[in-house]
Amino acid sequence: MTEKLILASGSPRRRELLSMLGLSYEVVTSDVEEAADPDLAPSLMVEKLSLLKAADVAARMGPDALVIGADTMVFLDGNPFGKPKDQADAKAMLTALAGRAHDVLTGVSVVRTADAASVSVYEETRVHMKALTEEEMDRYIASGEPMDKAGAYGIQGLGSLLIERIEGDYFNVVGLPLCRLARLLAEEFDFPLL
Repeated sequence: MTEKLILASGSPRRRELLSMLGLSYEVVTSDVEEAADPDLAPSLMVEKLSLLKAADVAARMGPDALVIGADTMVFLDGNPFGKPKDQADAKAMLTALAGRAHDVLTGVSVVRTADAASVSVYEETRVHMKALTEEEMDRYIASGEPMDKAGAYGIQGLGSLLIERIEGDYFNVVGLPLCRLARLLAEEFDFPLL
């Protein structure tokens, strides 16, 4: 039996990345609350959230699915930055990140519904944001782009103008580390993408 891929995420960026690979998949969004647990290390925090999302969706699927859950967070000095609550929160995040390096971590989990087997991994990318003027931050926030993105910026859009360089996987910063996901699917679930 060939398993079908299910993306347990409503993120348009994750959908774009999977579609870019030419994969056939379905989207079923998770009802899991995205809340950071300050008692966990950053890597464990994103892995836990990605597994909760994948398991939530897997529980609603038949026995022939591989469910992919993902959670991306920005960390500055170990402190998590999720999606901004409002424009003032976005401004506070950008002010903190401007002119500094921070880490973007994405937890990726896959749950096989046939036997409830699951594997969780994470990817980490170092991102260097340029120093920003008040006007640049205000114009970027006014664009609306930062409002649904961890750390209040999107590297794949207008936010690309804020980033000087990265160390690591670009797609991880977008929201889904494709190489890591492909390795996980091939090695742990015998589901090669290439």
